Amino acid sequence: MLQIKNLKRYFGGVRAVDDCSFEVERGKITALIGPNGSGKTTVFNLISGILKEDSGNAYFDGVNITNKGVEETSNLGISRLFQQSRLFGNLTVKENLILAIDEDNTKFWKNLIGYKLSKEKEDKINEIAKLCSITEFLEKQTKSLSFGQKRLAEIARALLKSHKFLMLDEPVAGVNPKLRKEISDLLLRLKKNGETILLIEHDMNFTLNISDRVVVMDSGKVIAEGKPSEIKNNPQVLEAYLGD
Repeated sequence: MLQIKNLKRYFGGVRAVDDCSFEVERGKITALIGPNGSGKTTVFNLISGILKEDSGNAYFDGVNITNKGVEETSNLGISRLFQQSRLFGNLTVKENLILAIDEDNTKFWKNLIGYKLSKEKEDKINEIAKLCSITEFLEKQTKSLSFGQKRLAEIARALLKSHKFLMLDEPVAGVNPKLRKEISDLLLRLKKNGETILLIEHDMNFTLNISDRVVVMDSGKVIAEGKPSEIKNNPQVLEAYLGD
């Protein structure tokens, strides 16, 4: 579904992404891992259109998305969870989800109180809320939620956006063990339902337990690829992490 070919992105003399190539298979969970500063988030920003490549190409579902902007990549079906929360704290969880599902959100902002949602969209929000275990706090302001609850709400929002492909940047960073298990179970359910997921995550146990394939980066380059069982004992990977 996604092919990354020889991507390069430099910041002055820093080679943040240096001749990076890998693929993401449809219907699978692929993890992009590596020590801090290895280039993972820069790759995410290149795929989603936040940054422009210096060279190389990215193909999504057969379309060359190289140098396309954020709106263009989103319209092609790429939905992203960011490392930092992007929920509106003074809105309820449900109102945040409405913003994700309703394309005509100008009306929503102009008439927040009494805004009417179609039954189809209402049902979809309730379905995703149930899937993500957030039904009980749909009417709460997001600023009152725990960090882990916010992550679940943000995953729900990413799912509600029209998409073919989910990009998750550190979905369990700072999340307590109970919610980490909930998010792990959720991602496995999503894969079972046919979702294609690319994630960045520093929690190695979490990553190796849910991923079908792991891509390891160091100093902007891919240094290893394979199944979790192959990666966890790879000497190059161990050296990269021990040297971090």
